[in-house]
Amino acid sequence: MFPTRLKELRIQYKYTQRHVADALGISERAYQHYELNTRKPDFDGLTAIADFFNVSIDYLVGRTDNPNINH
Repeated sequence: MFPTRLKELRIQYKYTQRHVADALGISERAYQHYELNTRKPDFDGLTAIADFFNVSIDYLVGRTDNPNINH
């Protein structure tokens, strides 16, 4: 679920993988691994992604379909 949500959010905001990677302070290749589901971010990375897209961690990992942080 996480890779799918991540890619959907990136496309929704019309960001490139490089743009998101730069904003997160990681390499573009590291970010690509997240979308390909070959690597997962650590807790700090997951928090940074949620903050960047302004969604909850629960939404990113598929625990809820509500992207709002306060629901």
